[in-house]
Amino acid sequence: MGGTVAIGYPGATQYPLTTALQTGPHGDWWKKANIQIYGWVDLGMNVSTSHNGPYANAPAAYTAVADSFTMNQATLYIERVPDTVQTDHFDWGFRLTNLYGFDYRYTTAEGYFSQQLLNNPKENGTIGNKYGYDPVMAYVDLYVPQVAQGMDIRIGRYISLPDIEAQLAPNNYTYSHSLTYTYDCYTQTGINATIKLSNHWTAQLGLSGGCEAAPWAPDAKLTGNACMAYAWANGGDDIYVCANSLNDGKYNYNNLAAYYATWYHKFGKSQWHMDWETWYQYMKDTPNVTNPAASSLLLTNSNGAICKSTTELTCFAPDYASVVYVARQLSKKDFLVFRTEYFDDLKGQRTGFKTSYNEDLIGWNHWIGSTVVFRPELRYDHAYDAPAYDSGTKKTQLMFAADVIFFY
Repeated sequence: MGGTVAIGYPGATQYPLTTALQTGPHGDWWKKANIQIYGWVDLGMNVSTSHNGPYANAPAAYTAVADSFTMNQATLYIERVPDTVQTDHFDWGFRLTNLYGFDYRYTTAEGYFSQQLLNNPKENGTIGNKYGYDPVMAYVDLYVPQVAQGMDIRIGRYISLPDIEAQLAPNNYTYSHSLTYTYDCYTQTGINATIKLSNHWTAQLGLSGGCEAAPWAPDAKLTGNACMAYAWANGGDDIYVCANSLNDGKYNYNNLAAYYATWYHKFGKSQWHMDWETWYQYMKDTPNVTNPAASSLLLTNSNGAICKSTTELTCFAPDYASVVYVARQLSKKDFLVFRTEYFDDLKGQRTGFKTSYNEDLIGWNHWIGSTVVFRPELRYDHAYDAPAYDSGTKKTQLMFAADVIFFY
């Protein structure tokens, strides 16, 4: 659940740098201030059946550069987590997440150093700088325990509320991301209130400048969100439904109207659990790329649609997706994960290809000590109706990928 701290649970981390500061010469001050500083470096590689062009593996992400070694993320977090366990006084927190690496191209929002990527074509056919910087999260948390069983108000730039996956490498089961996650909303800038109504019910309401657009950006649009979560079976099950982008849904820079449902389930007392997410999203009045008369309506860095008829000037561009994760913990330092998904880009507005997709993956997570995690995976992608892989020349792609995360 994005847009909030976990109300009622401790929020401290055990990263090496924070631990060193809290046990060093001024450790008492760091503990009392409750300020934590930490991060990681994420290095990845892949070998693929795709080879043509600089981003031959796309629409797969974050492994778009085929047959390569990549510095995906170097991060630095500075944060204070509010104490949401206590119920007798107001508390506050903040987070600033600095990200440098290849993955900035997925997190970039218009208005935050976006000139590195947007409107920045390169002579070799790529778009934007290969590596860049992005302040992925920059927000304050205000915790008010007197409202219901606790309310957190988050103000600033935050990860979009729904999704099993997230931008930051350790927040995911796998190195590469599902198509379901790759083509929806990543971050929003605004205000979001999360209210814990009971041990079962949690509600969220908020306003933002829209998906991937700061409120001061030229293409920002006032956008609402409304979400509800219900947990039962002692936390073994949770259903989370979210209308994440409530506005007119008209064609703009990533102006998605999006609706999500996620179910988390633990299989009894076993070491198995599953996550299942389905969403539906759309943009209205999307320019038709097959009609030359619509070219003047297209916005830079916002795909048009492949409409049903070449005579249409604009059309409705929906897409839907469903992804399932099944994970098995093998030991304290190992788990296996299986992923399967179906994604239908009905008018080609998200991926640039009018086709449905299937993706299947098996991965392994292995911790080396307490500060390094190794994540190899084998992934198979197939596009049913158009050759979407290998720069638009193949319908099928097989890829072995792996990354190593070093925590500090």
